[in-house]
Amino acid sequence: MEINISEQSRFLIVRIQGELDHHSADDIRTKADKAFARSQARHIIFDFRHVTFMDSSGIGMIIGRYKMLSAAGGKVFAVGISDSLKRIFEISGLQKIIGCYRDAEEAMAAEKGGEGYA
Repeated sequence: MEINISEQSRFLIVRIQGELDHHSADDIRTKADKAFARSQARHIIFDFRHVTFMDSSGIGMIIGRYKMLSAAGGKVFAVGISDSLKRIFEISGLQKIIGCYRDAEEAMAAEKGGEGYA
C-alpha cells in the first residue's frame, strides 16, 4: 500500500494505492491527520482510483475523518471509486455522507457550488 498526500488550495488530497485494510487504515489515518494538522486545508479528498480492496477498517477510517472534519466545518470527498468500492459505499451508507466524484477537480468544483455524479 502506498499513500501520497498533497495540498491544493484548501484541499488535502490523499491518494491511496493498494489494499485498504486494517493494517493500512491505521497508517492512512495517522498520515492524513498529521498532514491535515500541518496544512491550511479545510477539506480532504480521498483518491481511490488505485485501491484494489477495502474492508470495514477503511470504512471506519473514512467515517473518522468525516466526523473530524464535520466538527471543524470541513468536508470529506471520495474520487475515482471503482464499481466494487461503489457497492461498499452504498451498502455502508458512506455515499450518503461523503460526496463521490470522478476526480479531484470535480470534487473541488462541487465544493464551490457545482455538481458531481454521486
